[in-house]
Amino acid sequence: MKAKKGEKKVKIYIREFLEYLEVERGRSQKTIRNYDFYLQRFAQWAKNPAPLAINGEMVRKYRLWLNRHVEGREEDNIKKSTQNYHLIALRSFLKYLAKRDVKSLAAEKIELAKQSVRVVEFLEPEELERLLAQPLRVSEDLVALRDKAILELLFSTGMRVSEITSLEIEHVNLEQEEFTIRGKGDKPRVVFLTTTAKEAIKFYLSKRRDAAPYLFVSHDRAKKGRTEHGSLTPRSVQRLVERYSKTAGITKRITPHTLRHTFATDLLRSGADIRSVQSLLGHESITTTQIYMHVTNQGLKEVHKKFHGKSLEKSKGA
Repeated sequence: MKAKKGEKKVKIYIREFLEYLEVERGRSQKTIRNYDFYLQRFAQWAKNPAPLAINGEMVRKYRLWLNRHVEGREEDNIKKSTQNYHLIALRSFLKYLAKRDVKSLAAEKIELAKQSVRVVEFLEPEELERLLAQPLRVSEDLVALRDKAILELLFSTGMRVSEITSLEIEHVNLEQEEFTIRGKGDKPRVVFLTTTAKEAIKFYLSKRRDAAPYLFVSHDRAKKGRTEHGSLTPRSVQRLVERYSKTAGITKRITPHTLRHTFATDLLRSGADIRSVQSLLGHESITTTQIYMHVTNQGLKEVHKKFHGKSLEKSKGA
């Protein structure tokens, strides 16, 4: 369908949609940047159409283009999950247009691509024990104390690395062993400290001699632990987790998010209900938390142990 002269094109509406996300929905700048990237890619591919020109056939061709012609980071084409991010952004944009009574394709007409069940990587208890002990095996200086506190906090709370690095000292209530953080979408949730995590943080802070407000900061070993006043970056935390996992002899690829997976797996294996784990992780949807169920279903293991192979035993005994 041809656009009428003077009709607003999609790129103008995209800009207004991003402003809506920022002001009215309070979305983070990272989320807004992601939506901007996905929607600008669509607008460029579709040659900046008017909203009314967006239809099922256009979306079908766009999906084929994403699947066949967009290069991935590690593979020839982008993953199904990444393709779905593009479609989720487009659906959200179409819902916004409908809210404003701008005629376009109905958002519910777009179905997400089916993707394989995600398999999460987590640490077994013996691997976790080695990783948590590794910083103080390497050194006992301020950097090692900080790194020990970071690892203990990641496992104790299941926090995301971005949540850890944005923490300020005044946010953390060591006496009550719990405090509130703001996670994805600026949503608050309560996290809890184990005694080990509490003591590791307390000991690290007792050795600090700086006035930086952040819980975790950069220390220069070459300058006897001199502190930089900015917060430690997520990339720095990722590097230290990778380094300690390698020196601890763990062959899996370990990231800060692996400790979040380990936190959830440990809770479920110990008998916690999935709704509580959902709240502790800060997941908006229970579906996100269910990725852990296939590795934690102790009940199925007991059924297998109790009943598998019994018919063969009876046959041999006959």
